[in-house]
Amino acid sequence: MRAILDIILLVLNLYIWLLIASAVLSWLVAFNVVNTRNQVVATIGDFLYRITEPVLRPIRNMLPNLGGLDVSPVILILLILLIENIIVRYVYPNVF
Repeated sequence: MRAILDIILLVLNLYIWLLIASAVLSWLVAFNVVNTRNQVVATIGDFLYRITEPVLRPIRNMLPNLGGLDVSPVILILLILLIENIIVRYVYPNVF
């Protein structure tokens, strides 16, 4: 059972890094540092969008309009960290 919890923690940690990569790529595209007409950039951007958008969309719908500022990745990262702490502090010690 602990192996399953370790895999869950690893997947949650990997998803945090995917959220960070998605946010950084969106900034790079917005400031014209990278060109989305490049096939590699477009493929990476599409992958990150398909992975992160289904989870971020409900959070964006609940948040008020903050202009051009998108804080939904930060909120999702905080929720994932909360879930990780609950698993590590309360679930993991009680599993044999």
